[in-house]
Amino acid sequence: MATSLKIDDALKGRVQQLASQRRRSPHWVMLEAIQQYVEREEAREAFKQEALASWAAYKETGMHLTGEEVRGWLATWGTDGEDAVPECHE
Repeated sequence: MATSLKIDDALKGRVQQLASQRRRSPHWVMLEAIQQYVEREEAREAFKQEALASWAAYKETGMHLTGEEVRGWLATWGTDGEDAVPECHE
């Protein structure tokens, strides 16, 4: 699939400068930027969908952990006394 992209002269110059510094083509720099953007936005959307699903499950069941419970559990990560995941409750 061939696609064209119009960018202003200032941005074009910045891309060319960066490509030169990285010893890459301007095409490579733009492709890398687009790939990173798409991956970041896909991850953001997945996080949003997971949060919405969690909210729906909470509204349906009332099961949850408090912020204090989660922070306490996370504080044990990487220690000799690392705790198991706390049980959800109503």
